[in-house]
Formats: sequence, C-alpha cells, structure tokens
Amino acid sequence: MEFDTIAAISTPPGEGAIAIIRVSGDQAVEIGDRLYRGKNKLQAVESHTIHYGHLYQPEQDVKIEEVMVSVLRAPRTFTREDMIEINVHGGVVSADRILQLVLSQGARLAEPGEFTKRAFLNGRIDLSQAEGVMDMIRAKTDRAMNVAMKQVEGRLAGQIKRLRQQLLEGIASVEVNIDYPEYDADAVTLQHLLEQIHAVDREIDELLQTAKQGRILREGLATAIIGRPNVGKSSLLNTLVQDARAIVTDIPGTTRDVLEEYVNVNGVPLRLIDTAGIRETEDVVERIGVERSRQALQDAELILLVFNANEPLTKEDQALIEASRGFETIVVLNKMDLERRLDREQLTEWIGDVPVITTSFLQEEGINELEQAISQRFFHEGVEAVEMNYVSNTRHIALLNQAKASIAEAKSAAEAMMPVDMVQIDVTRAWEQLGEIVGETAPDQLIDQLFSQFCLGK
Repeated sequence: MEFDTIAAISTPPGEGAIAIIRVSGDQAVEIGDRLYRGKNKLQAVESHTIHYGHLYQPEQDVKIEEVMVSVLRAPRTFTREDMIEINVHGGVVSADRILQLVLSQGARLAEPGEFTKRAFLNGRIDLSQAEGVMDMIRAKTDRAMNVAMKQVEGRLAGQIKRLRQQLLEGIASVEVNIDYPEYDADAVTLQHLLEQIHAVDREIDELLQTAKQGRILREGLATAIIGRPNVGKSSLLNTLVQDARAIVTDIPGTTRDVLEEYVNVNGVPLRLIDTAGIRETEDVVERIGVERSRQALQDAELILLVFNANEPLTKEDQALIEASRGFETIVVLNKMDLERRLDREQLTEWIGDVPVITTSFLQEEGINELEQAISQRFFHEGVEAVEMNYVSNTRHIALLNQAKASIAEAKSAAEAMMPVDMVQIDVTRAWEQLGEIVGETAPDQLIDQLFSQFCLGK
C-alpha cells in the first residue's frame, strides 16, 4: 500500500508557546532536509530524536524560523510511515507560513483525520481504537478520558475479536459438517454452535449493560434545570459551572432563552441546560423562551426540578411535577437560608419517591450533596470497575444490538430444528456485524465518513 506525503498543523489555531507541523510519508524526512539546517542532516540522524536548527526558504536561502524537528522512522510511528514534527513558535502566521513552505516542497495538505486513517489502513490500530482517539480529544471528564484510553489501548477491540473467534469456530464446525456429510454429525455440530453463540450472547449482554453509562461519559448527560421564574435556576447553573454564565436578579423572567454549558460533576459530564422559567406570560420574547424550555424538558435525560422554599407551592409547581413524571428527576429545594413557607409534606405527596436535596445557592450550601445525588443516580456503586470495558460509541452500541438480534434469530432457528447450515447464516451475520466495530468488515464509505469527523492534523 503506497501513500503520498501529507502535512498539517497538529496544534490548535491561535497564540501559544509552540505550534507543531506534522508531516508523514515516504518523502517526509527528505522534505525536512530541504528546509532544515542544523548540526546534522535529518536523513542521517537516528529515529525518535529531536534536533535544534533553523528553517530556510530554499530559493532565496533566507532564514525564516528557529525550530526543533523530531524525526520518527517507520514502522515505529503513529502512521507506520516516516514522520517529522516541526516545532515552531506559536501563532497563526508562523505555523501557517511553515506549513505552506512544507507544501511547496511536494507534500499535500492532509484531510481531517488522515493521519489516524493511515494508522488504521497501515494496520497499527483498528477502527474502534481510531474512534477512541477521537473520544480522547473530546473527553470532558477524567472518567470519559479513562474510557477512551482503554479503547485506544485496544481492550474493547480485543474482546470483540475474541467473540468473533468464538463465532468463527462454530461456523467452521458447520462448514466441516457440510464438507463431510457422510459423518451425519448435525446434532453434535448444532450443539457446539449453540454453546458458542450462548457464550457470545452473554458477553454482548454484559457490554450492553455498560452502554448507558458509557454513552453518558462520552456525550454528556442532557440535564434540564426546570422551575418557575426566580426560584434559583440560573444560580444553580452558575454554581455548578463556577462562573456567572446566567444573569441572576430578583426580577422574574430574566432568563428568556435556553443556556447550555458542560460541567463535570464527580466525573459525570453534564450537558447542563438552564431554561426560561415556565409560566404563562404575555411577553412575546419570554413566551418563546418558555416554549424552548418545554422542548428541553422533553429532550432531557435528567431533570433538576427547582423549588423556592420561601414560597408556598403553586399550581404551576404541580404542573411542572406532572410534566417531569417518567423522567429521571432530582428535586432541588432552594433558598433554605430564608424563612420556609413551602409545605414539605405537600411536596412529598406530589412528587412521591423522588430524591430531594435542600440547598442555598446564595450561601453555597447543599452543592456537594446535589453533585453526589447526580453521580449516584447514574453511576451506582460497582458500575465502574477498573478493568471493565465500557461501550460508549453509538455506532458500537447499534452494532452490538444488531449482532445480538442475529444471535437471537440463530437460536430461534435452532429451536425450530432448522438445518444447521440455515442456523449458520444468522451466526455469520452476527460475526460480520461485530467485525464492523473493529473495521474488519466495515465498508469503505463508513470508514471515510468516520475519519472525516476528526480535526485537521490528527
């Protein structure tokens, strides 16, 4: 397999201490030598070493940048190709000027995710590991980073490949039976096949049991802060974010749109949505905000239902309680530093078996208890085992469910005493679906689409 030489800026755009231009391909080191002057030629140095020098404009012989150049030789590189990484002074102009210089010497601008795609195509990583790289970049908490790291290390891939091997052994026994029908071993073959698929089915179940927590870690838990105007919703958002993102006043209806922020709560990433207070209003702008709040309520996976302990419960409060039924809900009883006028017994009667956390955002009381309640709601004790493989990728979850459905079809066919080669068809389909997770049976269009989601230079 041959590729041309590609280059891209691998550091975020903007001002910084350094910027890195990454170059990969057969001509990477040669291109570097055309531009670089230092103690030694880059082609003469050892692999995995870094060298101080300057870059020159070849045609004019003009010094243009002071650099450190890393030389990495195939196959012990990220792409399994020769690579150089040029460390230049940070800044948009400096990095772009050096990139254009590299491109002028015969390299091509890399497509988004093309370095990681080459790592996959050259066999260094599989598709699930490549997706783990993207998840590491996007991780918003330590837990999410740990899950992505395990995926990059190939733990999930190893388990998937082992499951595929078990199915393959069952498929092979059927093929032998078909090739040597004189032995008439259908019953034995079917029994062996069923043993294999039952074992695989159990492991798929165990993986899918982690899917909810894994997806939350990867994408964040959509959390809507709901309540009447002026009960402390924006104060709750500001407290969790630890920044004054939302305007807080004593005037009802201050928040007129949906504010969205990511926040780390005990390792659980919350996609926190502060909504406009839900009430009947004649204000056109506020009414639009209220409608958006109702939509946010429908899309939420967790609802923080905020009440003002300094005010009696109202019909609007009761309507909000009814609207939140069927959702994961935590009631936040705020303003406990003021005189309590809310009837706690009436609240309990209305909400039923829903956790209640008492808080005073003004005095920063009850915040730790609220964060623990959120964490325990979704990550109860024992869920996050150190060695556990989490399934966090939506594509992986869908393929595991498809493989499980194919195995269920195989079981049904076996119970109906269908010929063993008919049962094998569904088992083979499950084997192929699991193969899509690691990229062994994935179509080219899917691979291109996945890598196009990466950032440029990765």
